[in-house]
Amino acid sequence: MAEGLKIEIVSPERLVLSEVVTSVTVPGTEGYFTVMDDHAPFMTTLRPGFITVNSNGQDAIFFVQGGFADVSPEGLTILAERSVPVAEFDHADLAAQIKAAEAELAAAATPEDKSYAQEVVSALLNLAIEAGQLNQGHVH
Repeated sequence: MAEGLKIEIVSPERLVLSEVVTSVTVPGTEGYFTVMDDHAPFMTTLRPGFITVNSNGQDAIFFVQGGFADVSPEGLTILAERSVPVAEFDHADLAAQIKAAEAELAAAATPEDKSYAQEVVSALLNLAIEAGQLNQGHVH
């Protein structure tokens, strides 16, 4: 294998990414963490946020709505509830997704459900900012 970190991002719909990269920054439940080649093995859950994949000094950003990250001697595998490259995100659908997430937050019955729903709302709002939609007034 070429020197570097093998990463795979898998969502229920498709294999989102599979390549050898320099480093990956991931939104773990306990906070963001960075994985490079030869990282100690571990597994963690993910919170909604952004995965930043660095390859030869270039960053690619992926939105992730939760899931698991598994660091093994073979590399990093991310099993995502949902993952989309920010460049491919369906911006026309973003406002509807934010409204649905806000409704889910309002309907959340337990503190755990409220906390998770708030993370989803925050991640979608951050995605809108990343996509430049809030600045352009497309999402309210």
